[in-house]
Amino acid sequence: MPFFKSPSAAALGWGSGAAGFVILLLLPLSFLLYRMIQPAGENWAHIQEYLLLGYTIDTLTLAVIVGILSIALGTTLAWLVSAYSFPFRNTLKWALLMPLAIPPYIGGYAYHGMVNYTGFVQRTLRNTFDIEVSQRYFDIMNIPGAVFIFTIFLYPYVYAITRAFFARQATTLIENARVLGSGPVRTFFRIVLPVSRAAIVGGVTLVMLEVLNDYGLVSYFGVQTFSTAIFQTWYALDDLDSAIRLAGILMGLVLVFLVLEKVFRGRRQYSYSSAKVSPLKPRELEGWKKWSTLGFCGTVLLLGFILPMVQLLYWGMLTYEAVFSAQFVSLVRNSTLASGISSLLVVVFAVIVANFTRIVPGWLSTITARFTVLGYSIPGAVIAVGVLSFFIYIEQRLQFFYAFSGISSGLVLSTSLVMLIFAYVIRFMAVGYNSIESGFEKVGRRYSEASRTLGMGWLQTFFKVDLPMIRAAVFSGFILVFVDILKELPLTLILRPFNFETLATTAYRYASDERIQETAVPSLAIILVSGAAMYIFHIFIEKEPN
Repeated sequence: MPFFKSPSAAALGWGSGAAGFVILLLLPLSFLLYRMIQPAGENWAHIQEYLLLGYTIDTLTLAVIVGILSIALGTTLAWLVSAYSFPFRNTLKWALLMPLAIPPYIGGYAYHGMVNYTGFVQRTLRNTFDIEVSQRYFDIMNIPGAVFIFTIFLYPYVYAITRAFFARQATTLIENARVLGSGPVRTFFRIVLPVSRAAIVGGVTLVMLEVLNDYGLVSYFGVQTFSTAIFQTWYALDDLDSAIRLAGILMGLVLVFLVLEKVFRGRRQYSYSSAKVSPLKPRELEGWKKWSTLGFCGTVLLLGFILPMVQLLYWGMLTYEAVFSAQFVSLVRNSTLASGISSLLVVVFAVIVANFTRIVPGWLSTITARFTVLGYSIPGAVIAVGVLSFFIYIEQRLQFFYAFSGISSGLVLSTSLVMLIFAYVIRFMAVGYNSIESGFEKVGRRYSEASRTLGMGWLQTFFKVDLPMIRAAVFSGFILVFVDILKELPLTLILRPFNFETLATTAYRYASDERIQETAVPSLAIILVSGAAMYIFHIFIEKEPN
């Protein structure tokens, strides 16, 4: 029996839901493009002449250098823990993911606290070793400092993706290279890197998108990127039109990076020459190689997770009495509420779109899927500008309804949690969709086809057959989205309702007020949840069949 080959109730039902969501998702972005072609004001002329070049250079410098360093660090670590056996290797395999649990802006707060004049490093040098050093050697609040912070906390994107690839790579390629006399270094550069190019490019693209999206770290370090420019233009100059133009240029840079990703991935495909595929078997290291490899991996873990965590825990012990209060409970409630509702909506919409693309294969479902994941490649500040402009436009058209209904305020939607949740769904839809799509791919169609053959309706089939089989993917998507929203800063800062604070915005506010020690408790709350998620997904990776 053909499975929904012709238009049917199932196709129309899922297709209508998917189309409605995609249209809703694209409206704010389309409105952003419309606003960009409107006449600009005097501020924009000043920005173009004196500031735009600097924003572009700083943004590109950060993204490119962090991308290169993340490739070097993430790929090297992934190869070491996949190809070699050394002490604590099994622990380091998942522990090296943990820096991803610390948002870069929180890592920046911790490192600045460690190395400034009153921090642990300089205080130890003065009091223990009687060494006075110039402050310029410990000044990290600049572009080189931001590069270090981004690299040490974002390299796990490259590490996780390339390690998953190495873990399933056939041993034949490596063994043949060794038989032919190729050493470890030559094998890595001539065999491993070319074969894993697609995985590496995929990981570094995520790193560079995170750099372009960041506002908390670059704002605190005083680096003038497009994200900081959008905030300054909007809040300091009260110029939404110029902020929209800056957001459009930033979106253009993102599109350039996405095109370059396709180019660097190339068309070359690598596949196994036989059905017999075995995972990469680690080779035992001995002597100084064993300890130097352990030392290198341990140093990265020390810099990327242990040191900042120790600093935050120390600050937390100093300030927990002042921070723990009814207000902190409110922060946890607000963060959980916004993240939970948004994650639930993302999962629901992702299931609708993913199921539509499964039962109606073709160009229409392919385009729908592409538009669905578009939001994750767009920086949060850009989405925030588009969503706010769109909601204000809608409310301007609803003034008659407000007056007729007796609503005194002219701004209802744009001062509510609805706007923030709407932006979260656009931004993180891709995270939930990718997880759920992979779940559908694993279960395939045969069970649904059998259910339909036995006379069960398409809606019954979905709820009684399909949904129970992908519940692990749905749960995974929910957790991933929840954690990402919990850490999100630019969207929340711009679109949160009045007097609505989250753990992320509170940590940022404390840092902006130079109450750096008080950032510890909300930051630790974010990190603990994120760290638990990283460990859970390590378990998922380990249980995946090769």
